[in-house]
Amino acid sequence: MSMYLEMGDETLWNPSSGAGRLFLRQVEVFETELKLPSGIGQGKYCGDPDTLEVDPVVYAEFARGLVAWHCRTGHSVILALSEGFVATAVALARRAGIEVEMPEAGSDHVDGGVRRDVQVPSSPWAVSATVVTALDTRAREMDRWMAR
Repeated sequence: MSMYLEMGDETLWNPSSGAGRLFLRQVEVFETELKLPSGIGQGKYCGDPDTLEVDPVVYAEFARGLVAWHCRTGHSVILALSEGFVATAVALARRAGIEVEMPEAGSDHVDGGVRRDVQVPSSPWAVSATVVTALDTRAREMDRWMAR
């Protein structure tokens, strides 16, 4: 068994049921964390939980917010826990034709101005080139491993 994540008539990803369920559970976690809807919902076959439609406009905002959130964190554990999901989400966005720019290394832009989950002694205020490069590399790897 498998799932289908589709945009219109195009299948963006056809994960196994296990990988698809895990991805969707993580989508729920990050929708809550970011306070953004993902744009992934019921597909054209109502009642079929294995076919999901990706709304490109909503998903674009979600993916961009996710990358900004991930690249801004200075917390090593949060980075480790989120990198695989964020890379998968970026690969899916790229397949949908959504441009997701990686933040510039060293930028200190902080949305909202308040930082939580800061790890000491690292500096959470600057985007690390290592984090940005690792995420982009991982997203490219994920694209090769994600069946259509």
